Amino acid sequence: MYPEYMVAPIREDLTSAGFEQLMTPEEVQQALSTDNGTVLVAINSVCGCAASKARPALKMAVAASEKRPDKLITVFAGMEQEAVAKAREFMLPYPPSSPSIALFKNGELVHMIERYHIEGNDLNRIVDNLQGAFEAYC
Repeated sequence: MYPEYMVAPIREDLTSAGFEQLMTPEEVQQALSTDNGTVLVAINSVCGCAASKARPALKMAVAASEKRPDKLITVFAGMEQEAVAKAREFMLPYPPSSPSIALFKNGELVHMIERYHIEGNDLNRIVDNLQGAFEAYC
């Protein structure tokens, strides 16, 4: 685990953009077991690709899209380990990956962006990927 003072500004990067920070497996279960609407899940991280690509892409895509998920949530890898593990259960069969981004519709995983889609990719391509998913499912 990281010291909270270190991750607080990283959490705020997404929560200030409208993402709800989930802290417990029960909160994750409640958010993702819904059969009503779309939920975008960001597994946040302290790594450089989260800072330079994942979080900026999430904020840009959400801000610029006419169609958006009904709910935006985030869990923090390396911190709330049980909440992250619960979120990853919903993301199976994809292996654990942080950062990563998942879109659920009516409780079903419909779009997944893994770390390898983020770290070596252009920021605008990630934004386009997210916006395409929003268009298709939201």
